Amino acid sequence: MRLAVVGAGWAGLACAVEAVRQGHAVPVFEAAPHAGGRARRVDDMHGMALDNGQHILIGAYAATLQLMRDVGVDPERALLRLPLSLRFADGGGLQLPRLPAPLDLLVGIFRARGWTWRDKSALLRAAIGWRFKGFRCDASTTVAELCAGLTPRVMQELIEPLCVSALNTPVAQSSGQVFLRVLHDALFSGSGGADLLLPRADLGALLPDAALAWLRAHAATLRIGQRVRVIAPEAKTWRVDGEAFDRVVLACAPWDAARLVRASGLPAEAWCASTEALRFEAIATIYLRGATPLAEPMLALRSDLATAPAQFVFDKERLCGLPGVLAMVVSANETPRELLETQALAQAAAQLGQAGLRVVQTVVEKRATFACTPGLARPPATIAPGLLACGDYVEGPYPATLEGAVLSGLAAARATA
Repeated sequence: MRLAVVGAGWAGLACAVEAVRQGHAVPVFEAAPHAGGRARRVDDMHGMALDNGQHILIGAYAATLQLMRDVGVDPERALLRLPLSLRFADGGGLQLPRLPAPLDLLVGIFRARGWTWRDKSALLRAAIGWRFKGFRCDASTTVAELCAGLTPRVMQELIEPLCVSALNTPVAQSSGQVFLRVLHDALFSGSGGADLLLPRADLGALLPDAALAWLRAHAATLRIGQRVRVIAPEAKTWRVDGEAFDRVVLACAPWDAARLVRASGLPAEAWCASTEALRFEAIATIYLRGATPLAEPMLALRSDLATAPAQFVFDKERLCGLPGVLAMVVSANETPRELLETQALAQAAAQLGQAGLRVVQTVVEKRATFACTPGLARPPATIAPGLLACGDYVEGPYPATLEGAVLSGLAAARATA
């Protein structure tokens, strides 16, 4: 078949690679000048190849890691694998040892620095309860309600950082069911699932560059910088800007997908309404220069919405060879950019002992992820016969993650058969 993929983010690239592997003729349309979507390289930013945001992968991202291998990227070289660590600069926090799951979690809890027996026993009781219930809860339950029996220290040093990094939504508003699915797959699905995989290179080198090269080598057509204006059904085929295709996969941003579907004249009001009802959360990455090396490639930060906005900091020199550069990540925070930078500099001085830093660049993805709230009705992948959508926002068990995007892209390609 002739299958058009509209969008070259991680979902679109996964869809295109899988569709080509199935023998389809695949053109990929991408409005932006670069592939990668919301996980891409921003070239020549102050003489450095920085990203539009700092990303963390985990060992449970099986589909993403396999896709990287399929297009010629070696995850062992491209990613630094570390046991799950939510360790702070002062030495406190949780760090898992390299042991089979779930023994690693049990030992990590008992060894958690600064935690009292009450902190540890409360978390153990909660974890046993979640496992006994099959990692399920009522769809209306928030993460705050799910974890109501935990101590303030466990909430501040484990649950809140995990929740905001995985769901990019505050615990009082996050889906408890989705959070449990993430915990299950990361901590209880097998050894290494909870490992942190930190990029050693920019996000372009992590997947998009290799995926585009693979697609070119396999006769796919790449139309980078070409925005799709209109899609329209015609008998049993589809027109994309007047060009005929057997199938179309919308792998663009949800707001662009809804725009195209509405303009097509399809009776797809329910799909458009559920897509347009999604609420989005921002992620800011503040790049700082003039730093001395951190104790670890990544550290957790004690975050406070009012004065200390960042949840994590990454040593880009240790990871990517960028001398003296730190990346501080701020999730689910709407503070204006200038104040955010001022607060981050103060936070780096207070918690990391890094004074005299200067801001290189602040990248704010205003619609980085959808808000993963309880009972959220996400749009299905199938819009109409021959027309599908993929992306981290479509129906699925995961929040807005790279793994969710890749899985949806693979599923869309396989559904076109």
